[in-house]
Amino acid sequence: MQAARGLLQALLGGAVATGAAQAATLPADKAEAMYHVYEGGGVKATGPALLVRKSIADRVSLSAQYYVDAVSNASIDVVTTASPFYEKRTAWDFSADTVVRDSTISLSASRSTEPDYIAEAVGFDVSHEVFGGMTVVSLGTTRSRDLVGRKGDQGWIDQASHWQHRVGLTQILTPRWLVSVNAEAVADSGFLGSPYRAARVFGAAVPERNPRTRSSRAVKLRSLYDTGQWVKGSSVRAEVRRFWDNWDIKATTTEFGWAQHVGEGWLVDASLRFHTQSKALFYSDNAQTETVFVSRNRQLSTFKSTGLGARVSYTWPGLPLGYDVKLIGALERKSFRFADFTDLRTGNPYSYSANVLQLTVQANF
Repeated sequence: MQAARGLLQALLGGAVATGAAQAATLPADKAEAMYHVYEGGGVKATGPALLVRKSIADRVSLSAQYYVDAVSNASIDVVTTASPFYEKRTAWDFSADTVVRDSTISLSASRSTEPDYIAEAVGFDVSHEVFGGMTVVSLGTTRSRDLVGRKGDQGWIDQASHWQHRVGLTQILTPRWLVSVNAEAVADSGFLGSPYRAARVFGAAVPERNPRTRSSRAVKLRSLYDTGQWVKGSSVRAEVRRFWDNWDIKATTTEFGWAQHVGEGWLVDASLRFHTQSKALFYSDNAQTETVFVSRNRQLSTFKSTGLGARVSYTWPGLPLGYDVKLIGALERKSFRFADFTDLRTGNPYSYSANVLQLTVQANF
């Protein structure tokens, strides 16, 4: 893992990786504080996130993360079928990592709470280095459970369960080139919709009806290359992800990125992402026949999106060896265009743009 991790850091930093492969190591001790803002499509979400990671006797690395979303929601779904609302979501994540020779073993647990929703998950991951650290194989699984409520109703009205299985392979091809391939399989069961969302059948609003099971697959291929021999301190990356499920949704995401050192301690990163998706079998903007399942969830419709992002980081100079402090700012502009989801206020296909801002202070010690 260290060889792959070292090359990855070098690529992102635009340097050449020359270090020899060593046995797997624990993650570095660090603390992070982040503030995020999402605004677009009538939704505004803001809040802080805190993370602390600390190793114990160089045998176990423990981490804890706290995340808050304060959401003001006046999205297209809300304003056409209900009233805007405000709510807060809080999330806790805990993990423990240990190293056994060339393997890293990780356990994780998380809990997210909203006024009408609770999500809990536990996960287990193993990564193993082979061929002197030039290849890393990873396996993992996550089990999660959701409790679904509805404002105005006492208790929980339903629940959902999820299994996610994943496998990955990371390979150093040359001192400058790293590639990885990851695959995942997800199985969902239970209540897989929203108790507030309405579908349209013959122009009339009816509660949406989703299947109570879903299985999906995804494969992602990623390539990173150090281009420092042509442009000093630079690197490029590209990735493509293919998704499909038994609801007949098919999606492809393609992303390109570039990183460049621009002076001592400064690193600039730019990215461009494209996403396309086909609709679910039972999705309809306005169904003209009665069917067992029907939904007007725009996330299940046919749409395209683009994302243009920039990230700037600054590493504070002059600190003792083994310590560093980074200031990071990231901004992404997203645009969504729906082919078969109509804005009921205008009768036109719906589209919107959103901005995502993240400000982070990170300290390694």
